[in-house]
Amino acid sequence: MANVFFSYSHKDEALRDELEVHLAMLKREGAISAWHDRKILAGDELNGQIHARLNDAQVILLLVSPDFLASSYCYDVEVARTMELHKQGRACVIPVILRPCDWKVSTPFAKLLAVPTDGKPITKWPDRDEAWLNVVQQLRAALPKSVEAKAIQNPVAPLQPTRSEGPRSSNLRIRKEFSDADKDSFLDDAFEYMARFFESSLEELEKRHGDLQTRFKQIDARTFTAAIYQNGKAVARCGIRLGGSRGFGGGITFSHDDSASANSYNESLSIEATEQALFLRPLGMGGGWGGGEKSQLTFDGAAEYYWEMLMAPLQR
Repeated sequence: MANVFFSYSHKDEALRDELEVHLAMLKREGAISAWHDRKILAGDELNGQIHARLNDAQVILLLVSPDFLASSYCYDVEVARTMELHKQGRACVIPVILRPCDWKVSTPFAKLLAVPTDGKPITKWPDRDEAWLNVVQQLRAALPKSVEAKAIQNPVAPLQPTRSEGPRSSNLRIRKEFSDADKDSFLDDAFEYMARFFESSLEELEKRHGDLQTRFKQIDARTFTAAIYQNGKAVARCGIRLGGSRGFGGGITFSHDDSASANSYNESLSIEATEQALFLRPLGMGGGWGGGEKSQLTFDGAAEYYWEMLMAPLQR
């Protein structure tokens, strides 16, 4: 069994909880034992426990985000010691990129292979479950050849029992309640993100293809349109609107007709709340990869889904 240590910022605790849920099968199989600082009991010596657990780990997961890089303790203490263990061959160090941040150039772990694939941040994947599965699969693949062998070659003396080592569940999260204000703000932020996404994507599309011209128009705070012309002829158009409610047809709607009324649309995104987070769920009318009742899209995933619908006529 490999001891897995989570190095993370407390501001990313919700994402850490999501990862721990996805590690359930590795735990059930007895392949790993996971530890993070929330398992320290009141009265235990904080730094001593973290230092001991870090030194005892065969796998160290660096949960990388802007807050992680900004944390003096995470970066100056835990990362420094982690890289020492890596150089000594005592631990397999895996950076897990949670959110976009400047980690690729000068961080000590920039030379290490990060997960998910290509270091694409967890929050930028259209389907977050798929992102976590990618992480788990790569962790599983790393265990037999780079963790267990190193653990045998570099045995570490077991920790002396302390009060914090009693058996306990890692399932300590509780359901989060999201208010109407939370959902409205989420929907507003998603629409604003989508508008910026489309404006930037249209600009880049025109730069890359000399026969294309594009137009982005912000009608008002709740509506924008996009159009693509090929040699002067309109080949793709859409209108995207923020509805007046969060229910059916009242979230963020997409119409292939940029002059269509608010009640006429080809696809709609509504809010879905899980135990831990808010997502956007497509109605499924668009027929793209984001459709289906079980889809849980982030801002980026939702914007990419609608962008694919706009681009479809040019890619058939």
